Amino acid sequence: MLMSGFNSLMSLLFLGLLILSIFALVHAALQRDDAFRAANKQNKQFWLIILGLTVAVQLFVPWLLLVLAGTIAAIVYIVDVRPAIQAITGGGGGGRGGWSSSDGPYGPYNGGR
Repeated sequence: MLMSGFNSLMSLLFLGLLILSIFALVHAALQRDDAFRAANKQNKQFWLIILGLTVAVQLFVPWLLLVLAGTIAAIVYIVDVRPAIQAITGGGGGGRGGWSSSDGPYGPYNGGR
């Protein structure tokens, strides 16, 4: 009974790590290639390969050491690369480098003043 509880806990842990890696892979796939260069991070293809391998390993070869290595790569992407790309592309809300609702194609609109 104790082993079945441990196995279900490990299954939930592996599922959570898989979801984290899939989130990182999808986010990297949806970003522009030039945003990676502008943020001075590795290029988009590098992150897609690393995160794709991470997801593939977690799905097909769930060895703990390989899963942990892939999870570290996904965490590095989410904690380091993702905020840098959002700062470049203006995503992430709160006006941190993004456009405000009054911005036009050539800058802020001031009502004709």
